[in-house]
Amino acid sequence: MAQIFCIANQKGGVGKTTTSVNLAAALARIGQRVLLVDMDPQGNATMGSGVDKHTLATTVYQVLIGQATLEQARQRCAKPGYDLLGANRELAGAEVELVDLPQRERRLKAALAGVDAEYDFILIDSPPALGLLTLNGLCAAHGVIVPMQCEYFALEGLSDLVNTIKQVHANLNRDLRLIGLLRVMFDPRITLQQQVSDQIKAHFGDKVFNTVIPRNVRLAEAPSYGLPGVVFDPASRGARAFVDFAQEMVDRLPLAA
Repeated sequence: MAQIFCIANQKGGVGKTTTSVNLAAALARIGQRVLLVDMDPQGNATMGSGVDKHTLATTVYQVLIGQATLEQARQRCAKPGYDLLGANRELAGAEVELVDLPQRERRLKAALAGVDAEYDFILIDSPPALGLLTLNGLCAAHGVIVPMQCEYFALEGLSDLVNTIKQVHANLNRDLRLIGLLRVMFDPRITLQQQVSDQIKAHFGDKVFNTVIPRNVRLAEAPSYGLPGVVFDPASRGARAFVDFAQEMVDRLPLAA
């Protein structure tokens, strides 16, 4: 059975999609079977996996509203080495359409149930807003990975997200837990970032991953080539950090269980 993780943060622009595609590629690189689910109508994880969102005939949208099965909608991304359930702008309409459907918070969970034996990891790239799309991701997941920048306002958003996880755990998904916090776009030369990093570690302890993802121009360039940074430039500091993170994830799972 796959370990299902939602990559989430209610704050925008913190590297959720960069984390999702690079973690998926890094896990594939170390021999894991991976499915990446793009739950963001912007479709950035889809484009970053080398798939043109504008030409997708079947996406996660059709899966959520019951017009297609996940098996019909997923596709293989050969270069990154993982399977993708893609998204495009159509998905924005699902927020409205899901309201009247039965089990509206658990549509993704039901769809994944048919394929989870085929994967070691299923990663869900969620949108920044806490709507029905993010809720579907949280209800389907065993845990949440939170990418965050070490900046002052990130701490405020983090407390909101932890409360959200607690609420979903109490009311909708008893399996849901916080897997860990991933420090991204980190620049050790900036004193404030180091101070915030120390605060996070002091407060959350072993819930903070040891791996730190540095601010890296090659990771930023990679999406314009339709590739995760791990594939675009495997020798870059950012790519090597994500491979280290993938290994830490695999090693940490028995502790998180």
